[in-house]
Amino acid sequence: MTILEKIAERTKLRVVDYKNKFPLDKVKTQALSLPRGNFSFETALKKPDLSFICECKKASPSKGLIAPNFPYLEIAKAYEAVGADAISILTEPEFFLGDDKFLAEIAAQVSIPCLRKDFVVDEYMIYQAKILGASATLLICAILDDAQLKKFLVTCDELGLSALVEAHDEQEIKRAINCGARIIGVNNRNLKDFSVDMDNAKRLRAMVPPEIIFVSESGVKSADDIKKIRELGADAALIGEVLMRAANKKSKLDELRGGS
Repeated sequence: MTILEKIAERTKLRVVDYKNKFPLDKVKTQALSLPRGNFSFETALKKPDLSFICECKKASPSKGLIAPNFPYLEIAKAYEAVGADAISILTEPEFFLGDDKFLAEIAAQVSIPCLRKDFVVDEYMIYQAKILGASATLLICAILDDAQLKKFLVTCDELGLSALVEAHDEQEIKRAINCGARIIGVNNRNLKDFSVDMDNAKRLRAMVPPEIIFVSESGVKSADDIKKIRELGADAALIGEVLMRAANKKSKLDELRGGS
């Protein structure tokens, strides 16, 4: 079993716990009672220049503990202050040491859109993301079949949430397009073994029509990496570890942008 499969299986168990505490019909009713979202995440990624999605992440299976000291509200506010276009927040608790409260508290205190970065295996998690204050949720092709992808995209639309549909190879790109994705993210990190190949996004970019927002995810370490992402024609870059490890996030983001 791959790491991704392990995470997906553990997430299914987590959803069972969620449902036992707060049933699906109730979470659905609560989510639908909230004002419909305005797809602000998509809007944020459509600006002329490369958009930056900056990540709040305490740990990962490949890197272990990244931020022993994790003042997530301070980090999120710092991202907003230095010009991040959106914030990605890990809520997966076992492998990434995330927490739903990270998303709820950050979304309540920043004005830029927040992505719930988790391993959606059930529509419950989409309704939950809406209640927690997310503007977008992550849908990973590798753990969802086409019927689930289509259904979850419809659910996102009903709530006014954007969906970042993540693909890793040619077949998953085709599936994402056929299922109606408006935002496709290519992960340069292989979630089956967590190896990184920064050319993955470059190889797959040509397969994605220009009207679909294209996001390069993971692996960014330098301004040169960002330059390559710009050159391949990406609309946005999702950046995690390099920012999380930076003592001065403004300086690091300026450096990545090529401003210092």
